[in-house]
Amino acid sequence: MPENDKKAPRVINKSGTLKMDDKTAATKQVRDISGRKMDRRNRRDKVRADAGPKEFDEITIAVDRVSRTVAGGRRMRFKALVAVGNHKNKVGVGVAKGNDVTTAVAKAGRKAKKSMITFNMDGETICHETRTKVTGADVLMKPAAPGTGIIAGGTVRSIMGLTGVKNLISKSLGSSNKVNVAYAVIEALRQQTPRKDWNSGAKIKTSEVKVEKEVEKKVADKKPATKTVAKPVVKKTTTKKSTIKKEDK
Repeated sequence: MPENDKKAPRVINKSGTLKMDDKTAATKQVRDISGRKMDRRNRRDKVRADAGPKEFDEITIAVDRVSRTVAGGRRMRFKALVAVGNHKNKVGVGVAKGNDVTTAVAKAGRKAKKSMITFNMDGETICHETRTKVTGADVLMKPAAPGTGIIAGGTVRSIMGLTGVKNLISKSLGSSNKVNVAYAVIEALRQQTPRKDWNSGAKIKTSEVKVEKEVEKKVADKKPATKTVAKPVVKKTTTKKSTIKKEDK
């Protein structure tokens, strides 16, 4: 060994063994019991490159065990409810079943990503008040002032945590079924329209009426004035036919 390595202080681990230097670790060869070199390509402790931050965050809201009666008996499976969002204005919900929990959650996550929606926001809250009904679920959502936070139940809070909405007041007025409540929340977010488009329907109607009136005026101006000509009156003459009496022979 070179003199510099000999003079370097030896580092001892907590277990009392010497800590291996980087140079020694790089040149060390791992062998199996028979003395053959081991392949290091599939080692799990390799430093992997950073994949970067995830675009969408995923959360499992509920996992239930469901059964189905078949000819041989009951068939037990798992149902998972998963929500996916990007902490801005994209969110989705998916429900799937599987033979085990991992399979059900993975399938539900894929469904949630496929069914994602983009909704409108007003700062850090929703644009306006909505009340949506999905089967038995009835969810009321209202915008709130800054600093209010998310005042909502478990399912609504979980979904809103994946969006950019920071201030919200919500109340579940119907069924507490988590799947139906989740779909009701998604429907409420889909119905959000920005403030500038609230009266767009009335503006379109009035503009259409104005355009129609202008067109009618232009057509009336272009039509030439028609002169009314008096039709001659024709008198009908009635002629009486002479009746000829035939004499009896």
